[in-house]
Amino acid sequence: MDALEVTGGGPETARMLTDESTYDQTRHQQWLAGQARGVSRRTVLRMSALAGTALAVGTPETASAAGPIVKPLPPELFEVYGTNAETRWESLSGQGYLTPIDRFFVRNHTSTPTIDANTWRLRVFGSGLRHGPVEFSYRELRRMPTETTTAFIECAGNGRSYYTSQQGQQVAGTPWKLGAIGVARWRGVKLSTVLARAGLSRNAVDVLPSGLDADFVTGGVNLGRVRRPLPIDKALDDVLLAYEMNGQPLPPDHGFPVRLVVPSWVGISSIKWLGEIEVSETPLVSPWSTQFYRLIGPTYPAEGTVVACQVVKSAFELARGATLQAGQRHILRGRSWSGNGRICKVDVSVDGVHWHPAKPTSYAHERAWLQWEFPWHPKQSGAYALRARATDSTGVTQPDVTPYNTQGYLFDAIVPHPVTVV
Repeated sequence: MDALEVTGGGPETARMLTDESTYDQTRHQQWLAGQARGVSRRTVLRMSALAGTALAVGTPETASAAGPIVKPLPPELFEVYGTNAETRWESLSGQGYLTPIDRFFVRNHTSTPTIDANTWRLRVFGSGLRHGPVEFSYRELRRMPTETTTAFIECAGNGRSYYTSQQGQQVAGTPWKLGAIGVARWRGVKLSTVLARAGLSRNAVDVLPSGLDADFVTGGVNLGRVRRPLPIDKALDDVLLAYEMNGQPLPPDHGFPVRLVVPSWVGISSIKWLGEIEVSETPLVSPWSTQFYRLIGPTYPAEGTVVACQVVKSAFELARGATLQAGQRHILRGRSWSGNGRICKVDVSVDGVHWHPAKPTSYAHERAWLQWEFPWHPKQSGAYALRARATDSTGVTQPDVTPYNTQGYLFDAIVPHPVTVV
């Protein structure tokens, strides 16, 4: 089957669902109407009865048991939250464009599994295949045509702590600052290539990748392995089955032997330790699309909306509370990114009133970040709050305040960065 055959068919309802928000709205309504499968409403109601409404619309981050992270987590590089580890932004200073593997953040729902690549198999199955289930070995995947992409992966809760510390709003989940993001050069095989070799049907509408980490249990209910559906158009567009990261085999904490990389979508879509992919002719849902990773709050519908495309953010490559010398010239450096596309402009303010353009120092990748710098010559000692504000290619600029949601997702407001000048 060639590429034209793969992308040419399928029901019309599947053809415009590459946008995460549109996809969610469509599937959620189908699920409520009993037209999508993957998790029953009875399961959600049971979890409500066991653990209360907050859990029913909550996040796995508040419920997962502690488990190990394999790689070293020195305190100068990471801030650790149980199964999760956040990159300290100052550790990226002078490290180049890509996030070094030893500094790349870790987001685990349970713990990092040990997997033997020699015995690992990727099982592809479901009604959306023409000839039944197939399996691919690690060696077979590596013999397929390769693709390389530079892209960020970012936790949906990145910046969550600022809902509380900056906006005075209590939210649930891991209190990330801005370090739950990393940019890497991923190498692997396109998901479209694998689906073509598996015998993709023209009637396929969804794929459901699943990880090989331990089952996730919350509220006394076993929800199985982490999984989140994708529309077939997104699957055939830019999704990668990656087996290398920055020129090296994937480390265990980052998905060895194979992980999904879903550019610009929230991190939960980029399933680590990939083990299965269901391909379906009927719409699919999972607890990670109907129950978790939803925006619940006063400005959202009662059932919530999906945690969709990543938002615009900026961060300084500088420790919070850093001390700088008065009367000297300092080069403030940072990075900005957006799930909407390239960063077009970054402005910096050192007084909270006046804004000045920062100078780009890297290429503005559509699926990654822009590096920038700004010279500052503080004359007076005292406390300062540095601010960076980015604008992306769609015209979206970071706001002063992010609309509240109970789980603290998609924080995009400008974050004041405190420093002291002496």
